[in-house]
Amino acid sequence: MKRKSENSLDSRSQSPGKKRCKSVERSRHRMLGPCVASPTATFGDLRNAKAGQARCRHVAPINPPPELQDWLRIFKHWSGPEKLLALDELIDRCEPPQIKHMMQVIEPQFQRDFISLLPKELALYVLSFLEPRDLLRAAQTCRYWRILAEDNLLWREKCRDVGIEEPLGLRRHQPFFSPGFRYSPWKLAFLRQHRIDMNWRGGEARPPKVLKGHDDHVITCLQFCGNRIVSGSDDNTLKVWSAITGECVQTLVGHTGGVWSSQMRDNVVISGSTDRTLKVWNADTGVCVHTLYGHTSTVRCMHLHGTRVVSGSRDATLRLWDIETGQCLHVLMGHVAAVRCVQYDGHKVVSGAYDYTVKVWDPETESCIHTLQGHTNRVYSLQFDGTHIVSGSLDTSIRVWDAESGSCLHTLMGHQSLTSGMELRDNILVSGNADSTVKIWDIKSGQCLQTLQGPSKHQSAVTCLQFSSKFVVTSSDDGTVKLWDLKTGEFVRNLVALESGGSGGVVWRIRASNTTLVCAVGSRNGTEETKLLVLDFDVDLK
Repeated sequence: MKRKSENSLDSRSQSPGKKRCKSVERSRHRMLGPCVASPTATFGDLRNAKAGQARCRHVAPINPPPELQDWLRIFKHWSGPEKLLALDELIDRCEPPQIKHMMQVIEPQFQRDFISLLPKELALYVLSFLEPRDLLRAAQTCRYWRILAEDNLLWREKCRDVGIEEPLGLRRHQPFFSPGFRYSPWKLAFLRQHRIDMNWRGGEARPPKVLKGHDDHVITCLQFCGNRIVSGSDDNTLKVWSAITGECVQTLVGHTGGVWSSQMRDNVVISGSTDRTLKVWNADTGVCVHTLYGHTSTVRCMHLHGTRVVSGSRDATLRLWDIETGQCLHVLMGHVAAVRCVQYDGHKVVSGAYDYTVKVWDPETESCIHTLQGHTNRVYSLQFDGTHIVSGSLDTSIRVWDAESGSCLHTLMGHQSLTSGMELRDNILVSGNADSTVKIWDIKSGQCLQTLQGPSKHQSAVTCLQFSSKFVVTSSDDGTVKLWDLKTGEFVRNLVALESGGSGGVVWRIRASNTTLVCAVGSRNGTEETKLLVLDFDVDLK
């Protein structure tokens, strides 16, 4: 294989890589016989200086050919371009084992531990550009790299990049030590989260806890916070469960109609019923603290913020309550049909109704700031982040509104039926539809980023969804709970697949934390027993 050309000589003379090759060739034969010293440091000089002592030969000891010294003297007196040309020709005539030998001699001389030569602050700054996986590999290089790669502040930034806000050592364990070495609590938090994510994706399956208690009734609402689960049912009760033991610790009895909405914060539970009341409960004792009267029809939706809750009813009104005193503070009137969904951020109330409109309210003055018109059928779902309002309707569209001006920013088209559930985080919206699909949108651009479909898609209406920075979890009338990759839209696996799915088994509601998934399942035809399934994806970091 020839690589020389008439025009390549000058360019080769400028190549530092080729000059290094000259030094290597000279240094390889330096011990074979006397050679006149060069005024310029050779590659052999560099090797000897780096080794600090006589280096070992990588070739078998043989008698040098008699022409070798003459060849070396001739080579020495050539110009730089001539030496490069000679080396080029020599390389072309070498066999693979000889090329491999040259690489073994040359490469180690250019492997320099620059990290150890830098001040610690600069070394950590360089390592901060590595991905966590590469940082873990770097820690295996040598002891000093391991010490650097264990830096607590370095791992704190890696954790915050993925949403981890608390180091593991301060949350669950004492500082981690081994003889002569201290481990970073932030790194342990990162590793724990990575293992949790792998459990979600397909880790060792643990049998789910099965929580039974509502007989064959429908579970209409579900709340999950910390280690407490609260389920509401059309059997007129709510039940408080321990997510750790699976035991029912309280049954909240007092409503005279089915429970259709609920909210929870700490040990306070608020429920809304077809009996036209709201009730405030102490989840620890099971005591009803307040019964809130005022609505004249079913309390269909509510949203809790701080010590205030806004309720929406089929009587077309909304009411703002103080849950500590049980007092109705304000009544919002203006809708002409049932209120189906409501959001409240402590300042503004946003409501969606069967009159095809979305309204923005100032609850303190009881005035309607904006009536958002555009939907051509009932509004079933809402999201509100203080700036944007997102509404989903039976008209198959999703609309994005500016909360300040009331203008419609985008109309998101693509679903074929009722948008029954949505979740919004920053500019990412995930919507679930009765057409069995789930879509991921960017509400700033109005673009659909992903449609969660394909051979593993749901076979019936999507009933509930939730998403994190990595995953989307969806449930359906087809009796499954599916896990999807948020960024790629790819199906990961079925987390739940009821045997009765397709013949009546339904997953009505889901609620998830970082480590736990709670599913409310059952059926309306008796094919699946009503129950809660609790799946645990946590890890014990030892």
